[in-house]
Parts: sequence; structure tokens; C-alpha cells
Amino acid sequence: MRTKAKLSACGLVLLLIAGCGETEKGTQFTVSGTIVNTQAKKIYLDEVASTQSTVVDSAELGNGGKFTLGAGAHESVIYNLRLDDVVYPVAYVINDAPKVDIKVTMNPENPNFSQSYDVNGSPASKAMQDYIQGFSTRIQELYYVRRGIDSSMKVGVGDSAMSGMLTKSDEIAKDLHDYAINAIRNANDPALLIFQLGYYQAMSSNPMFGLEPIDLEIEDSMLNDAVKKFPDHKGLAEVKKLAEERLATRLLGNPAPDFTLPDVNGKEVSLSSLRGKYVLVDFWASWCKPCRDENPNLVNAYNKFRGRNFTVLGVSLDRPGQKDKWLEAIKQDKLAWQQVSDLKFWESIVVPLYRIQGIPYNVLVDPDGKIIAEGLRGEELHAKLDELLN
Repeated sequence: MRTKAKLSACGLVLLLIAGCGETEKGTQFTVSGTIVNTQAKKIYLDEVASTQSTVVDSAELGNGGKFTLGAGAHESVIYNLRLDDVVYPVAYVINDAPKVDIKVTMNPENPNFSQSYDVNGSPASKAMQDYIQGFSTRIQELYYVRRGIDSSMKVGVGDSAMSGMLTKSDEIAKDLHDYAINAIRNANDPALLIFQLGYYQAMSSNPMFGLEPIDLEIEDSMLNDAVKKFPDHKGLAEVKKLAEERLATRLLGNPAPDFTLPDVNGKEVSLSSLRGKYVLVDFWASWCKPCRDENPNLVNAYNKFRGRNFTVLGVSLDRPGQKDKWLEAIKQDKLAWQQVSDLKFWESIVVPLYRIQGIPYNVLVDPDGKIIAEGLRGEELHAKLDELLN
């Protein structure tokens, strides 16, 4: 997934995985603690604020993995703790208290990731930790149910058994959606609220979980309430501004922007040439694992509905000079529908046209050329097509 220059609620979580730049060491906010089960030599403190993630302090790990890090005092923000050159954080903290203590236990099977962490001294950091743990419990349950659904589909399990699993998946997904919204509405710290919103929206962009993103209107309403609750927080105001921009420029309900791109043989194909059919415009790439994971579901949908005035148009964001990888992925994933690409990666003409922030992403276009749905994945895609085409 790509991060944009400006920070959306979803983009904030993407910034949680990497630091860029460095500032002078501060001392008015300190994080002290211990890293257990690690061979790492150095720890970094990244500040995630506004539109970038910045290294604000670093330290050598002492005996037993002990460390102390510092930062300057300002409005409530999120900090990452990272080890050595690993880009993924091992823990997160918020500066709602002058001193935070933390103990991180690294995963013995994968030392680049934390197994657990305990934080003390910071109510917002503790609330963030609790949110992550509650989220992880639910998402893990959802993952195993959906994995069972995928396996059952491959072996042809009966409709009654499949219906039960699908119902269970929907129940867990709704519970997780409600869990996130409730946490966001009750957050008592603006940085915590931004994290909770961004964390859910980022997870909902992964097709393996089948989560419904928080609707833009609901997101905007929650951010309106949050700005009233925390009127002086600049970071929250920026997130609110970006949410308003997304809402004002949403594609849903508007005519699908037309484009013309070469197919696998170099023939120019326009989206408008498919007018008169329901068209799922699928934005993907051979290098995108979530896209490839979703492709079997698209194949099933295409085979099921292609005789009912429905088709798919694949639009690849593959890199320049990598046409062979694009073609090989089409062959491996058995994608029988039309495929087009200008092989310009994120410089493709479709990126600004459809305001693409990450892939996989799709829009469903009706026979009149209007976008009637977006981000359809998993069972949700089949349900929408059943509704329209039966």
C-alpha cells in the first residue's frame, strides 16, 4: 500500500512503521523501559505527527535491554519504539504524561516483532494498548473463520454449512466495526482517537479480513465531535480537514472517470467501451500480495456472473519495464477478463482520476457509467452482484 504526502486517518497508521528525518533530542517527555528477548543494539523513538514520522531520539540498549528516551513537550502525539534498522514498531506510546514506563517482550520465533508489551504511567498509552489487544483478539478470530470459508469453497462444502460460516464471519466483522466506533467515540485523548480510527481503516483495506470500512459520513461525524472535544489539537484538525476533502470528492454516485490504456497486446481499451454492462474496475498489481490473495475471489465472481451482463476490467499498477511480471501474474491467477496498464506504477493516469490511495481497490460501474459501489471484496462482492443481477 502506498502512503500519500498528506496524512489521512488511514495513512497515519502507515506512517507508524517508519521514521524519516531526525530532530534534536528532547528531555521533557521520557520513555524508559526494557526490551526482553532481543539481540538488538539500538532503540529509536519516532514521533508521528502532522504529515510525517520523525526520529526524535535514539539510545544504545543497556544491560538487560534497558533504555531511556526523551522528547520535547507539545500537544498529544503518538510515538513509535523501533529497534535497529527494523521498520516495524515494537510498541506505541502517547505523551499524555511526563514519564512512561514500558516493558516489551520480543517474539522468540520472529525477533523483529514484539510478542507483547506492558505500559505504565500513561493512561492514553494504556488505552491504546488495550485497544490493540482487543482488536487483535477479534481480528484473529475473524481470520480463522474466513480461512475456513476459503478452504470450504475449494472443496465444495454444502450451502448450509457455508451459510453458517458466512454468518459467523459477518457477526465478528460487525462486532469489530462496532468495537472500533465505540472506542473512537469514547477516546479521552486526541492522539489516541486518531490512532484508533486509522488502525481500523487500515485493517479494513486488507481483503483477507473482509471488514467494512467506516463510512466517510460516519468518519466525518466522529471527527466533528472530536474537534469540538479537543478544539486546540492541530493534528486532529488536520485529519478532520483531510476527511472533509475525501468526503467532498468521493466517487460514489458520480460518473466513472473515463480512461484509455493499452491491453496486454498493446491495443487501446477505454472504460467507456464497456458501457451497457455492469463493470467491476479492479485496480491491482502483480507485486501486491493482498491483490493476489483477492484474485481467486474475483475469478469466482467473474465465472458466476459473467453471463448476466457483468464483466471485469483489470487495471494494473505494475512498474515500468515489468510487463513480463504483469503477464505472468495474469496467467498464474487465471484472470480471464480484459487487462490494461500503462506500466507507470503510481504515476499511472488512473491514480489521480480515481484518487487511489492503496490497492487492492475497485469500483463497480453500472450500465449507464455511474459508480454504484467501491471497495467490494470477499463475500461482499458476491452479495452485491447477487442483489443487482438476480
